[in-house]
Amino acid sequence: MYTLLLSLPLLVLGLSRCALGQGSQSSIPNTFPHAWPGQPNGTFSPDWQSYFEVTQKLPNITVPLPRSFAGNIPVNRTGHPNDTLFFWAFEKQGSNGTLTAPADANNTDPWIIWLQGGPGSSGMIALTTENGPIHVLANGTWVFNNFSWNHLADVIWVDQPVGTGFSTADSTGYVPDEDQTGEDFLGFLSNLVKVFPSLATRPLFLTGESYAGTYIPYITKHLFQAENPPVKLRKIAIGDGSLGSQATVEHLPVVNVIETYPALIGYDQDVFNYFREQEHLCGFDLNLTYPQNGHFPTLNLVRPTAQSAISESLLEPTESRARSGSFQQTVAEKFAAAHAKRSLGKRAEFFERREERRQQWKRDLSGRANGTIDPFYGCFLLDELEDYAVNFTFPWSNGGFDVYDIPDATNPEPFLNASAFFNDNRTRAALHAPTSKDWIRNFNYPFGNVHDRTKGNQYGDPSVEPIAFLSDLATNASAANVSIVFYSGNDDSLVQHRGTEVIIQNMTFGGVQGFSHKPSTPWFDDAGDFAGIVHQERGLTYVLVNGAGHLVPEWKPAQALVFLREFVLGDNLNGTVSGTVVVGGEDSALANDYLPGGDVIFFGSSATQGTSTIPAATQAAWSSFIATATATHPPLANVNSAPRKMAGGILGGVICASLVWLFA
Repeated sequence: MYTLLLSLPLLVLGLSRCALGQGSQSSIPNTFPHAWPGQPNGTFSPDWQSYFEVTQKLPNITVPLPRSFAGNIPVNRTGHPNDTLFFWAFEKQGSNGTLTAPADANNTDPWIIWLQGGPGSSGMIALTTENGPIHVLANGTWVFNNFSWNHLADVIWVDQPVGTGFSTADSTGYVPDEDQTGEDFLGFLSNLVKVFPSLATRPLFLTGESYAGTYIPYITKHLFQAENPPVKLRKIAIGDGSLGSQATVEHLPVVNVIETYPALIGYDQDVFNYFREQEHLCGFDLNLTYPQNGHFPTLNLVRPTAQSAISESLLEPTESRARSGSFQQTVAEKFAAAHAKRSLGKRAEFFERREERRQQWKRDLSGRANGTIDPFYGCFLLDELEDYAVNFTFPWSNGGFDVYDIPDATNPEPFLNASAFFNDNRTRAALHAPTSKDWIRNFNYPFGNVHDRTKGNQYGDPSVEPIAFLSDLATNASAANVSIVFYSGNDDSLVQHRGTEVIIQNMTFGGVQGFSHKPSTPWFDDAGDFAGIVHQERGLTYVLVNGAGHLVPEWKPAQALVFLREFVLGDNLNGTVSGTVVVGGEDSALANDYLPGGDVIFFGSSATQGTSTIPAATQAAWSSFIATATATHPPLANVNSAPRKMAGGILGGVICASLVWLFA
């Protein structure tokens, strides 16, 4: 039960201390929920519905919103009563009473939970920028989102693990690993369904993106292990998910990224051949066959062998470096250190010499012994591609490289930040949020430390990647009539779709390894326009979204809503293998390893102020080159007897066994 632990006169001081604590590298925050007026006494029950209902006016929100409920609910962890998860639940648009309906075993109305990535990113990011009913703009104003996912069902956005966003945790109560994350979430669900009893038997669709690709499999595993699970899981849907090792999801797909957007390397054939050689030397050119023949070898992520600013910077997670305000200068300095062997000098001076340095970079490569991994990058190929683009390729050379959305070269990007809204005391009161902390987008302490690389991955998560148990999870899912959906945005470079396809082909579902047919069936939006590729077999659906980046609902909101309606909540058979045929047909033009990206790149400062369009002649010459290049360079065969092989999935390598973890 909550108790009022902070008096109003100390509120400002408490928030200040909390803000300092969350930013400090030496102090782990100690936070707790707040008991607002009207909080019921006793255990959770439907009596709490009126308390959690959002009835007060929200600042700067001028449009009427569907009925919603918000607040903190404990996770029931012994010895940690202040460990809670914050939720904001919206009823289906046009409905009234769907969340507060009484328990009814015959009620089959779907409900959705959305989890953000990170680790430590607030689910309120998606609510306010991706698939929620209200969106914040770069200028701080708010608009109604006509493509909110609650147009189709009740949706609950959650801050988790404990301590994330408005969720709370005592200083010793953070999750030590993903199994605790799963247990905590089940505790949260068991209390949630006491407040909203209909949710216990209605079909749950558990969705999320990025690092939720780790959260959701672990939560699902614990639901399957529970003797009496608190909810009726129907389907899980993971977008651009961190399902495998860092090598698999981040660096293996780099050549595919270049094939999708060759503008990244200025359509330079020598540079393409260089990256393709590095891909081969790193063992990343895996051969996907349909059906798949044998498991893939375990991928070793070879670190740089040369001591340089590059090798040191690779200790920092990619998304942190990419979000840095000094990203352009940082990568320019790294390239100067690695290839020019002399100080950078003034930035303007450096970029005036960009073409000269690019040619020097190519000469350095040509002078390096063939068949050797670049000592300055090792197999961190995405980092090398980013550095190349920011140093040598317009308009990314303006300093903007968005790993989440390749064609966005704005620098700085328009920042969609809801912090002022959530930390307004009027919002805090309306949402029954804690007063012991400020809401922050991204939390540094999800595992009780600050990215402690001495244990687990670079975020201190010691848990094995989900690919290690995805086959078992799929077996249990089939037995429980739970379907699995993986989806990817084609313009994402950080968790690019090639990595997801490798994971699918390396896992077993429905008793068979991988897809039997290569995904090549088109799907279309409500306007009849091409929206991407879909493929479905034996309870697993894979969807590629054309023109979307890492945050699919943000960049393609209309298409994301169609995807949700047809392939998550619905049972659209398009792309389904039925006997020897595929529903909707197979388009040979879509059966390549990559789907070509757009030919327009956006650039500007805090807004799109210009576009760079690739001439048709350049594209035609590249198409001719790439057709020949890929035909004469076969991928690495699957080697069942290889000493690196580990049956059951692609795990982290011996040299560097860490996942790429992302926030969204």
